[in-house]
Amino acid sequence: MAYQGKGRIFNIQRFSIHDGPGIRTIVFFKGCYMRCAWCCNPESQEYGIETIVENGKEKTVGRDVTVEEIMPELLSDAIFYRRSGGGITLSGGECLAQHEFARDLLEACKNEGLHTAVESTANAPFEKIRAILPFLDLYLMDVKHMDSAKHREYTGVGNELILANARKIAESGVELIIRTPVIPGFNDTEGEIRAISRFAASLPGVKEHHLLPYHRLGQDKYAGLGRSYALDGVEPPTKERMEYLLSCAETSGLRCQIGG
Repeated sequence: MAYQGKGRIFNIQRFSIHDGPGIRTIVFFKGCYMRCAWCCNPESQEYGIETIVENGKEKTVGRDVTVEEIMPELLSDAIFYRRSGGGITLSGGECLAQHEFARDLLEACKNEGLHTAVESTANAPFEKIRAILPFLDLYLMDVKHMDSAKHREYTGVGNELILANARKIAESGVELIIRTPVIPGFNDTEGEIRAISRFAASLPGVKEHHLLPYHRLGQDKYAGLGRSYALDGVEPPTKERMEYLLSCAETSGLRCQIGG
């Protein structure tokens, strides 16, 4: 049944080395529950199929696929996964917005002996998360801020469900790595990073906290979608600033690093 699962994606990226261990293929899902001001994939936010203008040309974003249809592409790099300890990562958007398709795709990947990961905020009812856990090796989870009001201001939602789900995922025994996008003006202070890292350290079994520097690589996509970019003019953090924030995170006792 898993191979007949249907879902909507907007990209499959091969030879990634950032979203999980080793060489990986990333499947980007359409649809997201949140509207993060810095989102580098704004074309992922809406579930509907869209048109974006890139280099003066219109491009359709989004296509409907079955698990069976895309598995050959995912398996084509299996030799690289085996040699590097890599595998498949589901990203987005938010893969939990299509949790049945995510479950089916992960199950098919495990049937083929592949390492599986998701990149997710866990902002969904835990029942949806529970459905994917049996087929998951690694959960890469964004924890963006500990203050719910500020979290809502920059993402459109509070953080209560996210933090509660982080603890439940940790208690499930699935490997969990906490990641924090470092956004100037949002969470780039000593106190904010220390608070997130202390929370991460309080989760059973969590050993790592990754700090992901803000970048503007997706800014042009907003114009292509006819939208404005909320953080226009915000500069990425300097190397020195990131190293300082890394030292703040390390006071939690976790293994901390810059980048994913």
